[in-house]
Parts: sequence; structure tokens; C-alpha cells
Amino acid sequence: MEPLVWLPLAFYLWAAGLLLVSFLRGGHPRSAGSTVLLAVGLGLHLAALVAYGAVYRAWPLAGLGPALYTLAALLAAGALLAATWGHAGTVGLVLVPVVLGLTAAAIGAGVHPGGSVALASGAGLVLHVAAAFVGYVGLTVAFAAELMYLLQWRQLRGKRFGSVFRFFPALDTLDRIAGVALWVGFFALSVALVLGWLASLGPGAGASRAEVLWGGLTWAVFVAALAARRHRRGGGDRAAWVSVVGFGVVVLAYLVLRITSERRGFL
Repeated sequence: MEPLVWLPLAFYLWAAGLLLVSFLRGGHPRSAGSTVLLAVGLGLHLAALVAYGAVYRAWPLAGLGPALYTLAALLAAGALLAATWGHAGTVGLVLVPVVLGLTAAAIGAGVHPGGSVALASGAGLVLHVAAAFVGYVGLTVAFAAELMYLLQWRQLRGKRFGSVFRFFPALDTLDRIAGVALWVGFFALSVALVLGWLASLGPGAGASRAEVLWGGLTWAVFVAALAARRHRRGGGDRAAWVSVVGFGVVVLAYLVLRITSERRGFL
């Protein structure tokens, strides 16, 4: 199984390299090749996750290495959807390096059981973790789209039509992708929080304080970002700033809670 875990890295790196070279050359985007490479990497990634379940008889949803590896696969799927359904393959310029970093971090931590959720575990627990992951993927995709929106907005306001203007998707496209990602992520995280609360009612169950704080903070960021979007009139960058800064706050909170948490099971 070990070689299969490493294979997606090569394709993600290749896809990220193609996007970066195309951007640095200042030419018009040619993202079809990177999209194909991303799809191949995702296919290998999913195969590795299936192999993990077959070998260890556990869902790759708990333990730092397996959780990050699963999160990276979901984010790769989000990037692929943005490239195909969203017609914005160049969003991968931000997303694919994040996928690459998460995958590398997962391999570095070790993609092996470490408090993993057994295959026989109840559907509620599995859905709780999976829905939470989809929520964080939605926030990350929104962050990437809104970050590019900010950069494109500044180019247009300054009437600069360089590589950013040519390579980045149109503002309307970025806005649409960010909106869909926020709503999907918000719904998924809300489901995860409800399932987590229901699970906590059982004997001996319950999330750690760090997990509750992080989940609640992320949910609040979603609410703030969606509320800011309602007040976006004829463009503007305020709503984009809320998503970008909110994502940074969530990541920083994770790092702080990860370091200070007394419960080793916290992702």
C-alpha cells in the first residue's frame, strides 16, 4: 500500500507546476492539462484510501495522517469540480498546492491507524466526521476563489491588464464558485455539528473542548462570510476579505488548539 500512498503526490506536483509556469509566463490560461493531471492524482488518491480500508479495516477519518490524507482527497475533488463544473481550472493555482501540502503532511505523519474509526462503527459517527471534512473543504475552496477575486479586483480597479487579469477567472465566475462552496460547506458543517451533538448524548461519548471550539468558530466564520455576501452590491471586495480573513482565523485557531489540546485525538 505504501507506494500507492505516494503516487498522487507526483501528479499533484506536476499539475501545480504546469499552472505556475503558465502563470509566470504571463500567457492565457491553458488549464486542461493540469485538470487531467489533477483527475489522475485524485483517482490514485481514492485508490489509496480504498486500499487503506481493505488493509486496516478502518475508515481513514481519524488520526492525524489518515485524516489529512482524506481531507486532501476531498479538497482535490473540490478543485476538480471548480475546474470542470465551475469552468475555472486556474483556481487550482491556489488549491492544488494546498492539496499537495496536505498530502505531503499526511504522509509525513504516517498514513496508518491511529485512533481510526473502525469499519463497523455506526453510520452517525462516520457521517459526522465526513460532513465536517466537507465543511472545511468548502471553506478552503471559498478562500481560494475569494483570494483570486481580491487580486483580480485590484487589477481591474488599477486598470492593469497583466498576467493576473489574463490568467485568473472572471470576477463573476470566482464569485459564483465562492458562493456555492460557502453554502455547501455551511450546510455540511451544520450537519456535522448536529450529528456530533447527538453523539455526545450517548454514554461515554462527547467531543473534546478543542473540537467544540474549532467547530463553533468555523461555523461562525461561515455565517459571517455568507452575511457579508448578502450586502455585496455591484462588486466590491468586502465580502471576499471576510472569507479570506476568516479562513486564516480558522487555520490559526486549529494550530493553537492542536498545540494546546490535551486530547491527542484532536485532528
